[in-house]
Amino acid sequence: MSFATTIIRWFRENGRDLPWRETRDPYAIWLSEVILQQTRIDQGRPYWERFMRRWPTVGELAAASEDEVLREWQGLGYYSRARNLHEAARQVAAAGHFPDNYRDIRRLKGVGDYTAAAIASFAFAQPVAVVDGNVYRVLSRHFGISTPINSTEGKKEFAALAQALMEELSEYSEYSEYSDYSDYSDSSDSSDPSSYNQGLMDFGALQCTPANPACHACPLADSCIALHENRVGELPVKRKTLKVRERRMSYIYIRYNGETALHRRAAGDIWAGLYEPLAYSPENLSLRSERMQCLKRNVRHVLTHRVIYADFYLWEPDERPPLPDGYFWIRETDIDRYGVPRLVEMLLEEVSLKG
Repeated sequence: MSFATTIIRWFRENGRDLPWRETRDPYAIWLSEVILQQTRIDQGRPYWERFMRRWPTVGELAAASEDEVLREWQGLGYYSRARNLHEAARQVAAAGHFPDNYRDIRRLKGVGDYTAAAIASFAFAQPVAVVDGNVYRVLSRHFGISTPINSTEGKKEFAALAQALMEELSEYSEYSEYSDYSDYSDSSDSSDPSSYNQGLMDFGALQCTPANPACHACPLADSCIALHENRVGELPVKRKTLKVRERRMSYIYIRYNGETALHRRAAGDIWAGLYEPLAYSPENLSLRSERMQCLKRNVRHVLTHRVIYADFYLWEPDERPPLPDGYFWIRETDIDRYGVPRLVEMLLEEVSLKG
């Protein structure tokens, strides 16, 4: 049995039961792929369900405001995903239909090679290989490839291998026997790109895991080069990335007469489009008050290439203070209407403990 047939047979018996796999709606599939970038399935699934309930079609998402989308996205992080999702929804709405092929899907805002391949194969049964972290790991170990997966050379090598394996599917007419999606496919080809791609990703997530893979019960054990050469723990290879930088900052939550102050972060900035309270050291305030209290110090917040250490303050002045340019007053009871980054959520949690 070939590598591809083994993966599809394994998938039929072990694949994960996920709601976005029960449809060929490209919008629902695309939404799941965007949410699950940098997000675990157990964390992302409730967001997908809420988005689908609130905006069940791409047209309804396109008609929403950016503030509404960012607010619904709050807590997932990497907010550029939400902004790109919203802009791409408007592209689709303007075109009048969701693109049905890899090339046109790839033109949507924020859609890269992986996401375009996933939508093309899952929704439209196109034979386009997906390559994510799980796929890198399985291919690297099974074929004994030590080229770094985050190098230009490695990305090209693994993409070419994944596509070559995908193209082998058409050589095996028995694939329709393993297809979970044959009722949905418009293709006369007996292959099943959707089951193969999803099977390969699930195989990496459940069987060929980063640590302690189940090699003793692996259906590919006989042909796995890494297992035979005792290199499972060494593969895949990844080059060291940029050094993570540290940054210090302070947030000051102003409470005056049932109101607080916010401003919206500018485009091109970290957390662009989201809202935050005063964001600088209390030593720089022109108005000082003994009613300034520290809620928490050295709150650690980890981003991709940055670690932020923040101090949280609550300031309850006796008089309404002037605000820096760009800040505005809102009722404290309305703050849930504004999308905020996770670090500000943490501040609000501390503020709520003070009553």
